[in-house]
Amino acid sequence: MITFNSERVLPDVLQALAWCDEIVIVDSGSTDCTLGIAGRFGCRVIHRAFDGFGAQKGFAVTQASHDWVLVVDADEIVTPELRDEMRQRVGREKAVGYAVPISLVFLNKLMRYGGEYKMPHLRLFNRQYGNYNTNRVHEDVVLNGPVARLQNHMLHHSYGSLHEYFEKFNRYTTAGARDLASRQKKGSLVQVVFRLPITFFKEYILKLNLLNGYPGFLWSLFSAMYPVVKYAKLREMQKG
Repeated sequence: MITFNSERVLPDVLQALAWCDEIVIVDSGSTDCTLGIAGRFGCRVIHRAFDGFGAQKGFAVTQASHDWVLVVDADEIVTPELRDEMRQRVGREKAVGYAVPISLVFLNKLMRYGGEYKMPHLRLFNRQYGNYNTNRVHEDVVLNGPVARLQNHMLHHSYGSLHEYFEKFNRYTTAGARDLASRQKKGSLVQVVFRLPITFFKEYILKLNLLNGYPGFLWSLFSAMYPVVKYAKLREMQKG
């Protein structure tokens, strides 16, 4: 796990991981109660300056004492059902990695409709067969071997408030724009102007986020804003 001022739901996150052989936390300078909480749960804490999500998580994987690692964000809670399924399946199948379903809890509502319900992410794997890439944001595990999918999910308590959402939104769109710039992408005016209505229609109507009520509307709106702001920042970088 990587952390930075992650106190909001960290006690619940760590309590749900009490069955693990060890919990390794790579912290990038927390000034809240994160380190105190980690200490209470007996976590092994390593301090490292943040240089992108992929690099930070990849480093954390290398610090584990065992080959099988479960990567959990500091706002994700492993359900008892997922815990039991992992215990039953890992080591008894040919897979060297497992895609873990993750469901979004946004503004205290489990988003049962749309693309954020039980979305699979490769989070449980044998590190002998791969690790994270170095993407600054939207990092992925690159694994050389068969990957299976688990059925039960983690709950992603992503944002405690709209204020927290936009703090992360600003950091993520900047990191995303820098990642695009490093790959020689161009911030065209068309992408800035037309991405918002197209993405909103897809998220709210086609993916049925309208069935998630008010949180579904806001999620669709903010999801549509994300690529617009990211490409606008890319244009700003390239013109600056």
